Amino acid sequence: MQFPESWLREFCNPPLSTEQLAELLTMSGMEVEELRPVAPPFHGIVVAEILAAEQHPNADKLRVCQVNAGGPEPLQIVCGAPNARAGIKVPLATVGAELPPGEDGKPFKIGVGKLRGVESFGMLCSARELKLSEDHGGLLELSAEAHVGEDIRKHLNLDDTLFTLKLTPNLGHGLSVFGIAREVAALTGSPLLQAGFPPVAPTLADKLPVRIEAPDLCGRFSGRIVKGIDTQAKTPAWMVQRLERCGQRSVTALVDISNYVMFEYGRPSHIFDLDKISGELVVRWGRAGEQLKLLNGNTVQLDEKVGVIADAREVESLAGIMGGDHTAVSDDTRNVYVEAAFWWPEAVMGRGRRYNFSTDAGHRFERGVDPSQTVEHIERITRLILDICGTPDIQVGAMDDQQPNVPVRQPVRLRVARAAKVIGMPVTQADCERVFTRLGLPFTAADGVLTVTPPSWRFDLQIEEDLIEEIIRVLGYPTLPSSAPLAPIVGRARSESRQSTHALRRAVAARDYFETINFSFVEERWERELAGETNPIKLLNPIAAPLSVMRTSLIGSLVQVLRHNQARRATRVRVFELGRVFKRDAAVATGPLAVAGIAQPLRIGGLAWGPADQQQWSQKDRAVDFFDVKGDLEALFAPQALSFEAAEHPALHPGRSARVSLNGQPIGIVGELHPRWRQAYEISGGAPIVFELDLDAALTRTLPQGQPLPRQQAVQRDLALVVKDGVPHDALMAAIAAVGGALLRSARLFDVFKPAATATTDLQADERSLAVRLELLDDEATLTDERIDAAVAAIVAAASQQLGARLRG
Repeated sequence: MQFPESWLREFCNPPLSTEQLAELLTMSGMEVEELRPVAPPFHGIVVAEILAAEQHPNADKLRVCQVNAGGPEPLQIVCGAPNARAGIKVPLATVGAELPPGEDGKPFKIGVGKLRGVESFGMLCSARELKLSEDHGGLLELSAEAHVGEDIRKHLNLDDTLFTLKLTPNLGHGLSVFGIAREVAALTGSPLLQAGFPPVAPTLADKLPVRIEAPDLCGRFSGRIVKGIDTQAKTPAWMVQRLERCGQRSVTALVDISNYVMFEYGRPSHIFDLDKISGELVVRWGRAGEQLKLLNGNTVQLDEKVGVIADAREVESLAGIMGGDHTAVSDDTRNVYVEAAFWWPEAVMGRGRRYNFSTDAGHRFERGVDPSQTVEHIERITRLILDICGTPDIQVGAMDDQQPNVPVRQPVRLRVARAAKVIGMPVTQADCERVFTRLGLPFTAADGVLTVTPPSWRFDLQIEEDLIEEIIRVLGYPTLPSSAPLAPIVGRARSESRQSTHALRRAVAARDYFETINFSFVEERWERELAGETNPIKLLNPIAAPLSVMRTSLIGSLVQVLRHNQARRATRVRVFELGRVFKRDAAVATGPLAVAGIAQPLRIGGLAWGPADQQQWSQKDRAVDFFDVKGDLEALFAPQALSFEAAEHPALHPGRSARVSLNGQPIGIVGELHPRWRQAYEISGGAPIVFELDLDAALTRTLPQGQPLPRQQAVQRDLALVVKDGVPHDALMAAIAAVGGALLRSARLFDVFKPAATATTDLQADERSLAVRLELLDDEATLTDERIDAAVAAIVAAASQQLGARLRG
């Protein structure tokens, strides 16, 4: 919200300096983001009138002007501006004047000059030369009422200051100069100039029929007809100036009037060309298949979730957001319909962003606009139309005001004792009553309890804490005592069976991975190709066209990080990420941290590519492979044992990927990126290995349990078992563990032998030898050869019976 200080002080003028006023607003919750002078420092520039302008004898683009600057004699000025002509009033930099500093930071001093042989005693100025705007198309033309010789800073009020407020969404009542003035009056106790809206007597009985079909969209709709206006009238300079200082450029008189009242009182309105409306206006929700060409030139497709104003033939306006091009006023317009309405914030919220634009009207309506003064603001607009666009034939219609669903404010109770406790300092009931009176909040008082009925312009007062906030910000945050907290601080002990995400990050980093943080919205192609998701959640307003959907997997983000590093000639990449993914799930209900129908689980994903280890002289380079990353995962979960089972995934090589399970429950996937995607995503070098796991499973850990040292000595036996190539390692280990009994302490595979095709061995072409080391121990007695041989024989028999294994000769 940007506005000039002088406009604010017309409504409320407290005895405070500009800096003090800015500090007061900031400390009350309306942060002043910037204070900026309207114009930079300069002096010696006055209002002047061009008396005559003749062609320069030696230059086609220069004119020799005779200028009245209020002195005894006209001044001769040579000027190259295309609009230099007799009869206009413009700024004149007299000899000795200093213009605003240029790019070098030094002011430009005016002296007597000679251009193509003709002397010039000063310089006529454009708005750009005075640093008032970027317009350099010609001289800055001043109003005809400007006094010749008057200092230009005084004439244009250039010593004014522009306030830029950074308002939070709950401060919709501060989106107008009057709204800010109302707050200043409450904070300082200075008188507030109450707005007056003298009614304009109707001279015409005509009314435009209006039908409201959607009271959940529009709570109040007011309007009137005005006929016989001059739409080509020029907007007064004072209005243009104020609009520009609010950051709004002047368009036409009618548009400027509507914008001016919006900045003045926070009331967006719309002016239709009456002759282009067919039959009646209908306020309703849109319909699928309808479309509307807006004032900004865009054509949008409508549906049942967008409010519209339509006539008997077509849709004419997006309710509370932007008008349509068909009924826009133009230079040929003579009759208009002025509309001001109350649109429910929920009905406007987010609608503009669906179509990738935002408007001042939508910004205000989605925060809440006072529904009580639609008629008064139309009276204000009507009066300005009469004063600026009036003609002898102008006629004003009767007011039409419909109120199908005006919001009813619910009373809010404030307990004075609780207010004092929350604020942290003594607050009396008299203090609270005084604050509410200054804010214009009606209330009823009982012993220790105040019941406040929020006024029509305050949409943010809904619970007791809202009223407590009003009390302390009006009393002043600096009045809070500087006292240390007395309440005991008790740390929340985390369960030892669950590690923190920071500990997990450090553990992954210790495995030589670097953490990366990526956007949660990704390219739709990644989801389709790397996650197999054909219907991801799409963004209504993506920050960039490619980043259009919410990710369901971390793999696409990690592959993009690899591509980014390869483009910068990285030779070894090991990265990981902790982040959310977003999936459709009808079982999810709305909650404090949940959105209905959307699951948002946390995942941990990683990628390794390039050499397995840093380059060093003592070993040869070896590309990272599946078993390196598998070992990393086993180390992260130790002492818990992960199991890996061959599985397929859209992003991974079908023969080199596995499902990761913990305690029999699948928790993720690990494997080598599919060669198809390595080629499609232009990944050079070896194959990257990626993994993605549920974060909850990764945070769970087994607490260590102390065990006594064994009193007996363990015995080891090695077995070389010949099995078919299709027998997996896990099946062999399961068969051994099933019959090993209490004596078997561990079984580990330490060698795999597959003979060459030309070698002569007792192994068939489809067989391989798996060497397993068994560790046997009995805590109670020393093992004898007979017990050891019996246990080994039982294991060999079980492997033979279940897997067809045999001892290698």
